[in-house]
Amino acid sequence: MAAYLDFEKNIKQLDEDIVNANIKGDTDAVNILKKNLDKELVKTYKNLSDFQKLQLARHPDRPYALDYVRLILQNSYELHGDRAFRDDPAIVCFAGYIADKKVMLIGEQKGRGTKYKLHRNFGMPHPEGYRKVLRFAKLAEKFQIPVVFLVDTPGAYPGIGAEERGQSEAIAKNLYELSNLKTITISIVIGEGGSGGALALGVADKLAMLKNSVFSVISPEGCAAILWNDPSKSEAATKAMKISADDLLEQRLIDDIIEEGIAHRNKEVAASNIQNYILSKIDELSKYDVNELVALRMQKILKLGSYDEK
Repeated sequence: MAAYLDFEKNIKQLDEDIVNANIKGDTDAVNILKKNLDKELVKTYKNLSDFQKLQLARHPDRPYALDYVRLILQNSYELHGDRAFRDDPAIVCFAGYIADKKVMLIGEQKGRGTKYKLHRNFGMPHPEGYRKVLRFAKLAEKFQIPVVFLVDTPGAYPGIGAEERGQSEAIAKNLYELSNLKTITISIVIGEGGSGGALALGVADKLAMLKNSVFSVISPEGCAAILWNDPSKSEAATKAMKISADDLLEQRLIDDIIEEGIAHRNKEVAASNIQNYILSKIDELSKYDVNELVALRMQKILKLGSYDEK
């Protein structure tokens, strides 16, 4: 059963009316209602606020990493484990092909439904998850295979066990190693990019975001709790934090925005756009040798946060 956000009430009503008209066999009514729905979709998603984009990034029907794996990756083979502690289900790793390009695809998986959300720990990786990421990124480096990261997490898991096993060290090591990885790397925020839990997969030659995804140093709820001692002020925090793709591109913190259509209603469109982006960037980055790639990546990293005084 489809889920709807507060600002999607009119869409929900039209969807229900179309279902009822189909049951009655009223073809004329269906056609009229579909035209009305198309207009309502354009109207609803044309000028979204930052808070509405945050809601879409967390939409329960939004495609997750495994949805994109199934749609864009062929001849795929899943890889498991960090060879130190265990396999973290919040991180998924696949070797396969996107069109004719061999890739290593690594993503954060939230899980859909109570059982699988618990299994995937709501997309919050443990340190062994980040070590799993690095293990297979280094394997891709060995065979000169491009690495594609799909970022979608509320943040790294903050539990006692994770801290005991070196959560901060695992994230820091990924930042260090991925900045110097000698192969093509592309990172795409497909939903929610939360703090270091997202950044550990976000160091890449190209960092892109889907149009309605978000990337932040802390959740808006956490920000509101710290600044105003009131998590309910998350909407004001969202606006102040500048976490949308448009804001981050303007601040030159990301490289590109990928149009997604309405991802939670048509995941095939979003998947096609992601695939086209990956293929185009692999072709673009293939012009450089590995040493040039690393040098350009380091230049990009060192420019982050720079500003002009007027």
